[in-house]
Amino acid sequence: MNLILLGPPGAGKGTQAETISSKHGIIQLSTGEMLRDAVKAGTETGRQAKALIEAGELVPDEMVVGIVSERIDRPDCANGFILDGFPRTLGQASALEKMLDEKGKTLDAVIELRVDDEAMVERITGRYSCSKCGMGYHDKYKQPAKDGVCDKCGSTEFTRRADDNEETVRARLLAYYRSTAPLIGYYFAKDRYNYVDGMAEIDEVARQIEDILT
Repeated sequence: MNLILLGPPGAGKGTQAETISSKHGIIQLSTGEMLRDAVKAGTETGRQAKALIEAGELVPDEMVVGIVSERIDRPDCANGFILDGFPRTLGQASALEKMLDEKGKTLDAVIELRVDDEAMVERITGRYSCSKCGMGYHDKYKQPAKDGVCDKCGSTEFTRRADDNEETVRARLLAYYRSTAPLIGYYFAKDRYNYVDGMAEIDEVARQIEDILT
């Protein structure tokens, strides 16, 4: 089973990918992690990507697809894979399709976690975590049982990601809709597109995804 999860930053793609991976025995693949692994392993594509990154340049679509290609050739992807956060553009989608065709593989489903923009801004800007153990909290939805004290480790120090502010979150949403949203039409035309309510509870989102996969 080969899947793509679509959705803006904070939609919960990583969380759902972990659930799918565990239940179906397929590998969750993040392009960021694959890129770092390729650079660390010193593969040909990894060496080329490292040179571009060190020069401050963007890694081109063809090279990113090459890294994905190298990764899905590994034995642990024999049962399938979940692409989380890739492709991001129509160009990447086209290159991915060509690469999979050459390997005799196909995409079984593309699933979008559909979200409400304003609720997403609130969800992301309100989150913070314990500086010591990493336990996650939210200003509105999940505060410590005792104000200012971590439930897990008792620490009184918390931190927020610097980019979890409203201006940055809105900019990330805009970038998503500009570049990635056109993929919805692309995969709809290929009869691969599905969507779930990404604003539902985590277990409910997982149930909706499972209905699509079975």
